[in-house]
Amino acid sequence: MAHGGYRIGVDTGSTFTDVVAVRAGDGAVFLAKVASTPSDPTQALDSAIRVILERTGAAPDEVSALIHGTTEATNALLGRQDHNMCLVVTEGFRHILEISRQNAPDGFGDSFFWVKPQRLVPPDRVYEVSARMDHRGVELAPLDEETARDMAYLCKKREIEAAGICLLHSYANPAHELRLREIFAEEHPDCHVSLSCEVLPEHQEYERAVTTLLDAACKPVLKSYLDRAIARVAGDLSGSTPFFIMKSNGGITSARRAAVSPLQTAASGPAAGVHACAAMAAAAGLRKIITLDAGGTSTDVSVVEEGVPAIAARSKLGIHTVRVPMVDIVTAAVGSGSVAWISRDGRIRVGPRSAGADPGPMCYGKGGDEPTVADAQCFLGLLPDRLAGGEIVLDRARAAEGIGRIAEKLKISPEEAAKGILEIAAWNQAQSIRQLTVQRGKDPREYALVAFGGAGPIMAAGIAGTLGAGEVIVPPLPGCLSARGLIDAGLRNDYIKTHVAPLEEASSEGILADFESMRENAEADLGAENIAAEDQVFSRSMDLRYAGDGHEVTVELPAGEPLSGALEGAAARFHEAHRLRFGFDHEGRAPVEVVNLRLTAEGGSNHVPRD
Repeated sequence: MAHGGYRIGVDTGSTFTDVVAVRAGDGAVFLAKVASTPSDPTQALDSAIRVILERTGAAPDEVSALIHGTTEATNALLGRQDHNMCLVVTEGFRHILEISRQNAPDGFGDSFFWVKPQRLVPPDRVYEVSARMDHRGVELAPLDEETARDMAYLCKKREIEAAGICLLHSYANPAHELRLREIFAEEHPDCHVSLSCEVLPEHQEYERAVTTLLDAACKPVLKSYLDRAIARVAGDLSGSTPFFIMKSNGGITSARRAAVSPLQTAASGPAAGVHACAAMAAAAGLRKIITLDAGGTSTDVSVVEEGVPAIAARSKLGIHTVRVPMVDIVTAAVGSGSVAWISRDGRIRVGPRSAGADPGPMCYGKGGDEPTVADAQCFLGLLPDRLAGGEIVLDRARAAEGIGRIAEKLKISPEEAAKGILEIAAWNQAQSIRQLTVQRGKDPREYALVAFGGAGPIMAAGIAGTLGAGEVIVPPLPGCLSARGLIDAGLRNDYIKTHVAPLEEASSEGILADFESMRENAEADLGAENIAAEDQVFSRSMDLRYAGDGHEVTVELPAGEPLSGALEGAAARFHEAHRLRFGFDHEGRAPVEVVNLRLTAEGGSNHVPRD
């Protein structure tokens, strides 16, 4: 039987792996949950595919596409300290990671107590090469290939498995970085190499270096995982079945391409849930929603306005800031599996430690011995007798035992202890929402709270009460919404080019030439994914700032309008966006600068390209 019939989405979480299949023609939806297998997530992927094929009664060759959301890149970055990698920089820039930035994060001010983020690589694994470009891409000094070759050979002798290469001004001319990759391929072919000119081709070398290192750090892990996943999928379905991975920007890419740029998958699963909520909001006419995706380990929140998810140019991954386009998500380390404990000052605390999938909460009866949020819910009668379609039978006596221990230490009733755990969890989750709303001049009471994930609907009322929000929406199939969102996602790629110039003096011809260059690359990439020209959609935007400022604001350029006209209105849109973001503007008092040009290329909504 030919391809066509079912599209399958598989979202791997910390506790469960969710799978949804949609049948073409009548739109019938089938869903299932299987236990996640943290030691080897491909086992859960394999089980999910087998279960959903059994539920649908479909033959393997009836699957037209498999789309997967994975946490492997995030886990690689957050769960491992020694990444066994090196950093290659321009001669004289060896201490770029120590110098970092002088500005402390919000809340520290000029405090001496702030400690800069931990180094991603030790000093003895930072190598300098003699080569230099200026900011226009003109070569000032050629690459010393003999020294570079010795460095690559040394990396092989030291068994370094990944390298991040970040040379000064490579965004303007990548020739030296590209040549270094060729040298590594000759001298140390097993090394996974990430180039800053590909990961983040924009100015500000510290941010480029960190983002490139993070890409290099997760590359060995994600490539190994995807190699095994591709083999599993080929065995379960067909070697010709298109297999795609969800990216952090809300689009998808083929599994093999994802292994080349692994950092783009860092928020893979959460982005799918936001994508599904955005489609639902647009269909229902909801102008403002807050998405609440609560699982076993954490809660991801995001803001969607006018049916469009917010995309952030920079995001936090653990203690590090990355500069790749991601759906703007803030994560709270609170979920149904978060452990409740007593602090030294005698107060209840919830998280950040989680019981995870194994052994899980006490009420799961799998050997867990620490009370969790789920145990509090179970004790209060807020959970049914069985979860995950009946696969997990809850043990209320074990839940009561754990909550009783908390109550005994605090000399309060078990009911008060359980309610206290849920209130603290809700407060922590609400704080994440305030980061995206109150701290950005938005009133959370104006938004509907859309709750999904395994724990979202049961937690939503408490969070809404804490925020003062008056509307909570629970969509159909909330426990599998992220997996459902995978199915309708289309391909999306983001491109960026640094173009620093005063806006009033910026040449529309020069900017147009840069946009055309990015569009040529985008068309080639979409064509490689077999996206027809008529299905390709492009949008343009610019990062603008006040001259001398260190913060940019992204401003969209109207579609279909000539670039010269779009540039004329860009300053007004920038002033308005700056007021909304920071509460003030310098209109008429400071000139506006162009910093970066951005192009987004999409395969069209509800379009699943073929691999």
